[in-house]
Amino acid sequence: MLELDRHYTTEYKFITGIDEAGRGPLAGPLVVAAVTISADFEIEGLNDSKKLSDKKRRKLYQQIKDEVIDFEIVTIFREEIDEINILQATMKGMGLACEGLQMQGVILVDGNRLPEILAERGAEAIVKGDQKVSAIAAASILAKVYRDDIMIELDKTYPEYGFCHNKGYGTKQHLQAIEKHGITPHHRRSYAPVAQQTLYFER
Repeated sequence: MLELDRHYTTEYKFITGIDEAGRGPLAGPLVVAAVTISADFEIEGLNDSKKLSDKKRRKLYQQIKDEVIDFEIVTIFREEIDEINILQATMKGMGLACEGLQMQGVILVDGNRLPEILAERGAEAIVKGDQKVSAIAAASILAKVYRDDIMIELDKTYPEYGFCHNKGYGTKQHLQAIEKHGITPHHRRSYAPVAQQTLYFER
């Protein structure tokens, strides 16, 4: 059991965890996942997605989808991120992911901020919740693997940027590719150094 699991599983029959992947990258969407688990839910090796290997995450990804009571995955694309900013995009995604669930329990959100719509329903924000609560850890894995697969697909169209490796984050290779080739339709215009770039990728 993760650190806070016992606290919630002794008090609630169902727990809904929410987490996101992709707040920091220069390119690609934001993905938010919500899962509802029962108090007796347990998958061996479940942890914060960032602490797991890709192989382990993918194995757990399928187990989670098979064994949770309900799950929802929401994608917020770069156009909306640029329009409303990444914080508001995250809050919107969390609200939509939770709304998409047919079965909900006590709502626990990774981080230190809550969307207003979830705060009104008594949701709790838990800093580093993906390391403390199984429901949030499960959501973090769904969001991470789902987003990784989007970036791997984008890499087929834009191999110059190394999306299959960097997943849109600002690695040295990625930054050099932006300087050389410009930006793609999937680069976040509101993020530096993308904001300063006037050259657009053309095949």
